[in-house]
Amino acid sequence: MHDAAQANRKIARTVGNPREIEANLLLHAASQLQSIQDRWEGKKHSLDGALLFNRKLWTIFLTSATEPENPLPAEIRQNVANFGLFVVKHTLSILADPRPDKLSSLIGINRDIASGLLGRA
Repeated sequence: MHDAAQANRKIARTVGNPREIEANLLLHAASQLQSIQDRWEGKKHSLDGALLFNRKLWTIFLTSATEPENPLPAEIRQNVANFGLFVVKHTLSILADPRPDKLSSLIGINRDIASGLLGRA
């Protein structure tokens, strides 16, 4: 989780609000995936690293959402956990059969969650 933690620290230096930090990390991951999808033949070699970053980020969210002391309402925690499980499973599917169209759902989830965190939903 070194890359995700390092990006978290970098963004934390510029943005102090935890929701904004999470949103910016999600947008960063979505941007990486979008760049690969848009230029598949030239960027396909970057896919594993971008998927790893995204998976680590969602693993952090998933772990946090399932901790008993998490103060979020149970329904929100369950939704975050469900998204996290989907992201992990879908990432494995992409790794098994890499195609640019398969990135759309991960990009969309990241952008939608980021938008909600930033109050744009």
